[in-house]
Amino acid sequence: VCTWQELLPCKSLPETLLFQLLGLSIATLSTVTHYGLRFTLISNVSLDSNSYRVIHHRAFYFGICLSMTLILAALLSSAATVRESQSLTAMGFFCFALAFCGLIPAACWRYTHSTEVEDSMMDVYDFVYEEVRRNTSSFRRHELTAIHEAFLCCGKHSPFGDTTNVEHKTCPSGQVHSEGQ
Repeated sequence: VCTWQELLPCKSLPETLLFQLLGLSIATLSTVTHYGLRFTLISNVSLDSNSYRVIHHRAFYFGICLSMTLILAALLSSAATVRESQSLTAMGFFCFALAFCGLIPAACWRYTHSTEVEDSMMDVYDFVYEEVRRNTSSFRRHELTAIHEAFLCCGKHSPFGDTTNVEHKTCPSGQVHSEGQ
């Protein structure tokens, strides 16, 4: 007959596996987001004065650090459970606390800067669009075409009505009718 203390290590292993999977999924999401076509396209086109590139890199590194902290905490917790070590348990708890304390500033930043990413992406698009509109032989035309293809959009509305020439040159053939979307 097994006692409750002998079964306790086996009960906490599924929770540590869950935290390992959570850390792995955050690492995967951070990597896919960082190296995804849409995000890298805007990051490569953005100017140094635009904040998108900085946000893009910081979000990636924050996600990777958070995922590694969660994975380390889960590994320490599972090792502490198997070895019944109080020092490993304390280190695992410290890693969980560190991950939690890292999420608080991230949540506050997300709340206080809710539209900063979208605004900086739109600033990049507006800059590239205006460069193409002013100079049709610009190398930015290729970038604008790539943005239109990646985001499945086509141009923008202008109160001056002089944007149709840009859309016909940079929009994919099936999307010229959906300009401004």
